[in-house]
Amino acid sequence: MSPMSPRKAAALRDSEDSLREHLVATAARLISLRGTAELTVRAIAREAGVADGVLYNHFADKEELLANALVAHVRSVERGLGELPEPGSGTVEHGLRAQLVYGLALHKEILPAFAGLLARPAVLERFGALTADGGNWRDRLAGYLRAEKELGRISGDLEAVTAMLVGVCHETVLSGLFPHGPGVVTTPGIDAVVATVLEGIAAR
Repeated sequence: MSPMSPRKAAALRDSEDSLREHLVATAARLISLRGTAELTVRAIAREAGVADGVLYNHFADKEELLANALVAHVRSVERGLGELPEPGSGTVEHGLRAQLVYGLALHKEILPAFAGLLARPAVLERFGALTADGGNWRDRLAGYLRAEKELGRISGDLEAVTAMLVGVCHETVLSGLFPHGPGVVTTPGIDAVVATVLEGIAAR
């Protein structure tokens, strides 16, 4: 085994909470680099510089660790994407476009990790419990739309609009994981989606 790095050694000298955070951060980093499909306790422990059994001193099971790591991975991706526009700022078209660009970039980074966990529903269930406070992008998008409606800048069925925009992200990214799937939505495609949402498809 290679010598432990100063960063890992420092983490192991710190408090129990710091060690737990170190394990979560390590697992999140591995998710970002390798995905989740074949992520093992041994791989996480080796990368963290601890014995395999140490993980079970801080988590009830592997599913709890992976769920926390998945949350950390998503939050890390979100921080890298920057801030979304505030309701009422700029035009609604600009706001919707920014939301869709953000959603596509977010899903491109995180959906592969979720796809690798489809055979582990316990992890996804615990992830859902950890993010049930409305901290995900879909809820923020819905909140943005509600605020714009309260400002009188949009109207209509906001749940349908939310589902449409989230659905574009899911379809684009998930389909792209398969051979011959569509590419990422281009700038003209994003503009067309936003225009369709704003104008509707009914014949004039």
